[in-house]
Amino acid sequence: MKIKQSVKHWAAKQSLTAPIVGDMVADRLVDIHTDFFLDWADEERREERRDRLEELFDATMDTYVAALQAGYPEAEAREITHAQANFDFYNHGWTEMMEFPVDEVEAHYDRYADFFDAHGITIDDPLGEFAPESGLPEAPSTPEKLDDPEHPHAIGGFADDVYVETGDGEVVIGGGEEPEEVAVDNAPGVDPEAVEDAEIES
Repeated sequence: MKIKQSVKHWAAKQSLTAPIVGDMVADRLVDIHTDFFLDWADEERREERRDRLEELFDATMDTYVAALQAGYPEAEAREITHAQANFDFYNHGWTEMMEFPVDEVEAHYDRYADFFDAHGITIDDPLGEFAPESGLPEAPSTPEKLDDPEHPHAIGGFADDVYVETGDGEVVIGGGEEPEEVAVDNAPGVDPEAVEDAEIES
């Protein structure tokens, strides 16, 4: 998959495992991802999918942290969560929201099969053990789109590795090296006063 990586991603990585700011960043990232992918959906379908996407992306925040704790680099940990979301889109026939073509679904699963297997994640069950106890809210499927899939936002040809576009526009395999110092308040949704509070508590 081709993704981007900037100082905001490094700051989010630091923030999601920190007290106080972690919840703020997670909430903001859920909002950002929900709105981003809903913009790709047909307008008349957006609101009926919103609740499911919010819960889906909330769960993937836990996946992201688990992948980091398992030793995956930031870019790969984030790609894992995007793969989960795309599996769910695929299962629902929401091809217009997919980031990679439907014929690359299995390839993306296979690359992280060890992690997915360890956490009960499959293409049919994208969240595995990270799913909320009550399950995700239901949303109407459009399975007919899988018969002749159109995915205008999908970028094919990047299924063999994680390709990262850095802040200066360079595309590298695996992502860049984490900066030695990352300001947490660069992460989406961080309240600088909350950062100060967290520093005082620590």
